[in-house]
This record gives sequence, structure tokens and C-alpha cells, in this order.
Amino acid sequence: MKPLRALVVDDEPLARERLTRLLLEAGCTVAGELGDGVALLQWLKEPGEVDVIFLDIQMPGLSGMEVLAEVRNGPPVVFVTAFSSYAVRAFELAAADYLLKPVFEDRLAKCLERLRDRLVRPLSPEELRTLLPPPVRFPIRAGDGEIYMELDHVTHFELENDHVWACRGQNRFLTRWAALAEVEQAFPEDGLLRIQRHLLLRPRTVKGIRPASVGRIKVMVAPKVELTVSRAMTPRVKDCVRAGGS
Repeated sequence: MKPLRALVVDDEPLARERLTRLLLEAGCTVAGELGDGVALLQWLKEPGEVDVIFLDIQMPGLSGMEVLAEVRNGPPVVFVTAFSSYAVRAFELAAADYLLKPVFEDRLAKCLERLRDRLVRPLSPEELRTLLPPPVRFPIRAGDGEIYMELDHVTHFELENDHVWACRGQNRFLTRWAALAEVEQAFPEDGLLRIQRHLLLRPRTVKGIRPASVGRIKVMVAPKVELTVSRAMTPRVKDCVRAGGS
């Protein structure tokens, strides 16, 4: 039997590497690994022949799903996500399939069997658009009023003098919240981690990790922006980041 040819699209390097390794071990051919929607858009200009695209649902900036929603005659898509609510929504289309992060061999094997049996068909742009999750937004202060910021643009939240700041790398924006617990309650499915009493991290924004003092690490969320993780939270942050932000 001819091996399935796959394209892996995920903004988390460790998640991409894990899925690629599992696909190769399952006898598939991996045509490429892409890290964002822009790279997928470029790939689609001169697409290689693939049987399936494994696509992370949530990626910063232009998402892969947004790109595919504008493309006709694309290959079948298997959605990869850390959030079961997105997975269930995707699976409501009988021809779609999904994998929850972290991906395990037995679930991937069932997915590959469905692909080989042609039970996963290409989705039309119209079908893909129905699966696009609406952007999660929240208000930030702007003079006497407020404007709305998308959660995907935020790397972390910081508490300072009973005010919560939404941070995008080095840029900070004052929110209406007065405690980090309010942020956690507002976004229960985002996987936020309290890495210090005053810091709330979005693990999927972590670009790198390095040792700090004994038992601690620093996480890089943007160029020249590193956050120190408490000793108690260091193991959990490492596990979460290595699993692809789930």
C-alpha cells in the first residue's frame, strides 16, 4: 500500500516534531512542516502532492484554517487542537477528523485508517468557514473609553498595584480587571498558567526556555522579553510547552 503523504502545520516546534515523528513511525511520508498560516499560503502557491494536511486550529496571526477557507480543491484536513470544544465542533462535519494534543499513537492510527478508507474528504471553503472560531476579545482602556484586543495577540498578563495589564511582548495595555483570577475565569480554555503571583502566562506564546536560578527557568515570549517561572511551576510549564501548549 502506498504510504500516505502528509503536511504538518503547527506554530509549536515541539508539537510539529512530535506529530512528524509519529507519522513517520506509522509509515507515512511527511512532505513538510510549516509554522503558520503565511507559510501555508506560500506553500499552496506551488503545492506539493499530499494526501492530508494536519492543521493546528489555533495559531497566532493568519491561521491555517483561514488560509484553507479561501482555497478550493485542497486536500483533506485533520484538525489538531488542545481544546476539546474545537475538536467536537470540527467533528460535527462527518467527513472531518481531529486529534487532541498531545497526540498519541493509538488515536493517530485510527485517524490514518479513516484517511486510507477515504472517510475523510476535502472540505469546501464554505464548510471550513463554519468551523472558524470567532476571535476571543476583551476590552482595554483607551482614554475615557475602551477598545477591544484579541486574546491571540497577548503573550502574558501582569498584575501591578491592583491593575491587570495585557502584554504583547514589550507592549502593555491596561485592562478593566483588578486580579489575575478574573482573567483566568474569563478564559478557562486558554490554558493560562500562573507562573508568579503577579504573572499569568499563555504557554502557546513561549518561543524558548533556558535555565535561571536553581530549579527555575526563564521563558522567552518575544524578542528581548523573558519571564521567570517560579520553582513550583517550572515542571508544569516545561511539560505544557513540550506538549505543544496544551
